[in-house]
Amino acid sequence: MTMRLRGIGTYSMMIWGRHLLKHGIQTCSFRASCQMKRYYSFLPDNVKSLRMVANPDISKIRNIGIMAHIDAGKTTTTERMLYYSGFTRSLGDVDDGDTVTDFMVQERERGITIQSATVTFDWKTHRINLIDTPGHVDFTLEVERALRVLDGAVAVFDASAGVEAQTLTVWRQAEKHHVPCICFLNKMDKPSANFSFSIESIRQKLKANPLLLQIPVGVGRNFTGVIDLVSNQQMIWKAASREDDGRGFETKPLSQVENPGLVQEAEEARAALIEQVADLDDEFAELLLTDFSDDFDAIPSVKLQEAVRRVTLAQKAVPVLCGSSLKNKGVQPLLDAITAYLPAPDERHNDLVRWYKDDLCALAFKVVHDKQRGPLVFLRIYSGTMKPQTAVHNINRNTVERLSRLLVPFADQHVEISSLTAGNIALAVGLKQTVTGDTIVSSKASAAAAARRANQDQELGTKASVILSGVEVPEPVFFCSIEPPTMAKQADLEHALNCLQREDPSLKVRVDPDSGQTILCGMGELHIEILHDRIRREYGIETHLGPLQVAYRETVLNQASATETLERTLGERRHVVTVTLEVSPVDEVSSGGACGLTFDEEAERQMSAEMKGAVDNGVQSSYFQGPLLGYPVQGVSTAIQSVSLEPGTSLAMVSACVSRCMLKAMRQAGGQILEPVMSLEVTVWEAHLSSVLGDLAQRRGAVRDIQSRHDNKLVLATVPLAEMMGYSTVLRTLSSGNATFSLQLDSYEAMNPQHQRSLVQRLAGLA
Repeated sequence: MTMRLRGIGTYSMMIWGRHLLKHGIQTCSFRASCQMKRYYSFLPDNVKSLRMVANPDISKIRNIGIMAHIDAGKTTTTERMLYYSGFTRSLGDVDDGDTVTDFMVQERERGITIQSATVTFDWKTHRINLIDTPGHVDFTLEVERALRVLDGAVAVFDASAGVEAQTLTVWRQAEKHHVPCICFLNKMDKPSANFSFSIESIRQKLKANPLLLQIPVGVGRNFTGVIDLVSNQQMIWKAASREDDGRGFETKPLSQVENPGLVQEAEEARAALIEQVADLDDEFAELLLTDFSDDFDAIPSVKLQEAVRRVTLAQKAVPVLCGSSLKNKGVQPLLDAITAYLPAPDERHNDLVRWYKDDLCALAFKVVHDKQRGPLVFLRIYSGTMKPQTAVHNINRNTVERLSRLLVPFADQHVEISSLTAGNIALAVGLKQTVTGDTIVSSKASAAAAARRANQDQELGTKASVILSGVEVPEPVFFCSIEPPTMAKQADLEHALNCLQREDPSLKVRVDPDSGQTILCGMGELHIEILHDRIRREYGIETHLGPLQVAYRETVLNQASATETLERTLGERRHVVTVTLEVSPVDEVSSGGACGLTFDEEAERQMSAEMKGAVDNGVQSSYFQGPLLGYPVQGVSTAIQSVSLEPGTSLAMVSACVSRCMLKAMRQAGGQILEPVMSLEVTVWEAHLSSVLGDLAQRRGAVRDIQSRHDNKLVLATVPLAEMMGYSTVLRTLSSGNATFSLQLDSYEAMNPQHQRSLVQRLAGLA
């Protein structure tokens, strides 16, 4: 019976895949347990052409991400979007482990999002490519690379908490990539939900300019809907039963609302919205003053909507909506807002794409490994058309690869497609060498043509790059050793780690030169725990992890100069080079001050470009291992004063001499250990506050503020990361399970002399 059902499932999947290509139906599949999965779409009366299904007009595409602090309701919101769009036939739940985008075993076991997932669906006349991102700080790279390729984002907030620690981080990431945002105040049904508090936290903590497009009807258990201030309509979701899916809701004009207090509040809020938009948009202000000076409220909704769209795209303000995804309220208006206010791909300005014209230009932003298909590469197509069974050129690797198949991503289910055009997100099969951050073009000739156009546009003497900017990968903060059960499994472990590194660039693997151990470097305890679990489940290797250690940094205390001479005779060639340089500390080391390299004027004049490259290689290599304990170096400025060498000396010898001279100078300058300091937020009942504060004092924590949040206390503190090992277990004990906390990397700060001596002695003892 099981085999028969599996056969039916496979056959159904083939039929639905065929319908996607023919009629626009999205997909249907079966679970391993032979229970039907929930993907489907309604067959439209006017069947679209294949070209429209696969490649809608670029103005109708929205590439968006869902971002938030952990447990704000991102995945639940995504699940409702998929249901109301017709992509799924039943509502999934994070607690039940049956959501579309949380498909990893580890995600369903823990009830959190670990890796970003991409889904493609239609809402009314628009195509939405949505990426659901993690909210945990250990997986912040997933948010970073998603925002790198997206055109807009929805920031989800817990309406009872407002802006939280990770909210601030993802908001900064969105600002860095100039991504316009919409705010969605979720969980308005919670008893502690506070609409005004959340708005004020957006204004104060994010330094954003919130545009209230909705106000809630009721709050807490009495939350029933919203009033749309743009259209002047009330939307009420009346749940007839617990099984009500929120698909139907009642809409009525504000003039027909019977609650006079609510009507007055809405009128005042709309007047404030109109005034706020007029201050930000000159075109709208002129329209008000010329055509509606007698009655601003008479402005047509469509004109107000157009003005809100302009200020959103210009990032002068952020629209704010509200609802309760878990209770199925307010999600349809959010989908409408996504299509109305967030940009289409052609509204995002990118000079580099203009240089490629109609030639293919795409960015690889994610790689996953499939046991049957091999590496699957997620690509954002910026220009041109991508087709299967074609050769493409990877500019970063300078290689040509064959794209064998092209897929449209639907979480963990994908549908093959014949072509995809600019503005879409694709999944490519066959790109075996491509990694995150690589630029893919149609050919080497098209890249050269783009470079010529770019250089013609640039100022005289400057050379433009035709490579898309990649993804910024954060440095690991934890590391530990990893060992296979037997030496026979060492090769399998190396293969697993290579695959995982390609999927997750924030994972770094190195071999300790002294012990020969393989070292795993990650973003946090949970990150390494998940990687360990994936190696066991996906690759069948029962590895052993060593104790978790903090990834410290080193810097120098003083200015120091050094001279080093290196002499070697290799065969008949004699290599002699002498280097003089100076190192000095850089200001703002705590904020992650970068290392810098400068050349004295005379030294620079005498060096060729190849010589400068060799010197730079030597300096950079010395930054990987500091003079005290061998940790990476940051916050050091290096000035090359002179480099002299005999004829025939190789550039490799120059690099080696510079590296030795750097190490000598840094030892003379005196070393300083920098430790990662975390920004900590603890929400705890007032009865347990003193216990939590006492524990933080023992962990070298510095309390910055204690705020009241409803019936709880919010403790804001900074604590060294080394002191936070196992904190979740301790906090659970201290608060009897009535506390939550979040951590964010705040800065690297100089360790005090006493703790530095203790650390040096302890690590020397281990060695």
